[in-house]
Formats: sequence, C-alpha cells, structure tokens
Amino acid sequence: MPARRTLLLGLLAGAGMASTAAVRAAVLTPPELAADLPGATWRGAGPMRFFGLAVYDIRLWSPAALVGDLSAQPLALELVYARKLAGEQIASRSLDEMRRIGSFGDTEAADWLAAMVQIFPDVQAGDRLTGVQRPGHSARFFFNGQRCGEVVDADFTRLFFGIWLSPRSSQPRLRAQLLGSAP
Repeated sequence: MPARRTLLLGLLAGAGMASTAAVRAAVLTPPELAADLPGATWRGAGPMRFFGLAVYDIRLWSPAALVGDLSAQPLALELVYARKLAGEQIASRSLDEMRRIGSFGDTEAADWLAAMVQIFPDVQAGDRLTGVQRPGHSARFFFNGQRCGEVVDADFTRLFFGIWLSPRSSQPRLRAQLLGSAP
C-alpha cells in the first residue's frame, strides 16, 4: 500500500495536482537506510524510460542537502523496477554507463563487472535495488531491503553513482529531477 500511495502522489505531483512538500512527506524512507544513512531524506525522483518503455523509477536520498561534489557526499539511490531484467543485463549496462562518466582500465572493468554480476539479482516489476554511496570507500547494495553486497573501491563508487548524478550522465533530465531542479 505505501508503494501505491507514493506512486499516486508522484503522479499527482507530476500533473501539478499535489505539492512537492506533500509528496515528500508521503514517501517513506526505505528501512535499509536507517543504519547506513541515518537521517536520510528524499531529495528527488524520476522515471527511467527506454524508447518510451518504463524501466524503473529512481529516488535520491541523503541526510543533508546536496551541494558541490556529489561523489563526496553520503547518499542513496533507490530503484524500483517496472519490468523484468536479468542481473547480468543490469551489470553490463551499468559498466557501459560508467565508461561515459570516466575512464578506467580493462582490469577494473573485468573486476567491477564480475562484482556487479554477483551482487545484482534478476529483478521483477516492483523489486527495489538500493545503492548507498559511502564516499571514498564503497558502494553498498540492498535488494528489497536485504543487503546483497558491497564493492569496496572509491573509483567504482564515484563512477557508479555518477551514472545518475554526474554532469556527464547520459540522462541529464533525470539527473535534474533527482537533484530537485526539474519538474
């Protein structure tokens, strides 16, 4: 029921029928963030679409306002999938998008892809995958609220979260929505 309430309020806000404050108040903080990101507040959200098809909805959480270098701030991204996807597809696409953000060698690519394939499960519509950015240290992942893995590598962490938050993101409108600067 909370997911339906959040979706409905998000749709209403997108249509201009509910205030941003009302939507923010209705969005419940994912329980997995209580320990890893205490005080996290919803900062922005948006849909990811591919050729018009919904892939996932994404929400950005942080304990403090986000300013400056986003890779240096603790935050979380929560993806709620709209369709079935294989974990290997998610990992492979993530690596491709990370290459847009910054350069890295073949060894890192192989190591990071292997780690993501192990961590990212196959998903169905409604499944949640949450990543917590631990700046300068690691990226910790949760699947439907349960911890599913961690990549302890500062470069991986910066590039992975950069998929959505870097100015070089392939989805600038989605980035703006996450940062609260776009409708």
